[in-house]
Amino acid sequence: MADRHLSCTGTAPGQVRSLARGALLSPFKQPRPDAGFPRTRLVLSGVRVDLARLAAYERVCGFPTGEDALPLTYPHVLGFPLAMRLMSDRHFPLPLLGLVHTSVEISRHAALPATGEYELAVCVDGLAPHRRGTEATVATEARAGGEVVWESRSTYLARHRTGVRPSNGTEHAPLPVRAEWRLGGDIGRRYGAVSGDRNPIHLYPLTARLFGFRRPLAHGMWTVARCLAAHGTPDAVLVRAQFRAPVLLPGTVKYAADGGRFELRSGERRCVTGEVFPLTSRGRR
Repeated sequence: MADRHLSCTGTAPGQVRSLARGALLSPFKQPRPDAGFPRTRLVLSGVRVDLARLAAYERVCGFPTGEDALPLTYPHVLGFPLAMRLMSDRHFPLPLLGLVHTSVEISRHAALPATGEYELAVCVDGLAPHRRGTEATVATEARAGGEVVWESRSTYLARHRTGVRPSNGTEHAPLPVRAEWRLGGDIGRRYGAVSGDRNPIHLYPLTARLFGFRRPLAHGMWTVARCLAAHGTPDAVLVRAQFRAPVLLPGTVKYAADGGRFELRSGERRCVTGEVFPLTSRGRR
């Protein structure tokens, strides 16, 4: 896999430009699990955090503001423009418009100072069949002082007809409810403003209906960030979360947790499930 170091040190590529390119190319994409995909690894050095934007993100997601360390999910925001650049590339086989975030795994090896300088790297790590279409895995890592301090793997689903049968996974008993949250219809727009993820399915009822949803959906990364803000995490941690059903906006959800497990429910439907594992040594739990 060839690295491509971006020439604009410390500045991510324009997300509006990537979204526009991806939107224009989406009708011509033919997603399938055995399709080719970009093998480039985009690298951006000298990245520093805009503290005002960070504070806005913390407020939208429920994290305390003014902390010395970045929230666990914030490096995803820093790396997202690079992911958008890859997923809007003409060689990326899945249509950017309508992609649904289905899971995320995050490892943080130490607390990340909000005033630190980081190098970000993003690549497409493969395609796989899904019962509802084709999933792409996008891997992101953040380095500080030459060491990997944070890494993630996200899966994104392009829905289409498929012969894959659904698996019969093990269902756990519902976790005890810790809080109930009323979500306004503007959550998708507010999170989009601080994260740069302006996928139309998150913004307005009209734009969501273009992709088969009667109301806009909360971003998957907003739901997991909101859960982790309530749950709390150690400095060295591994988190796995699955986005199992859409969270429609506006709406009311219940946050439930027990030990290292958490979930977000709409009525009796589990929308998000996840687990938090402390890392006792580098890369191990």
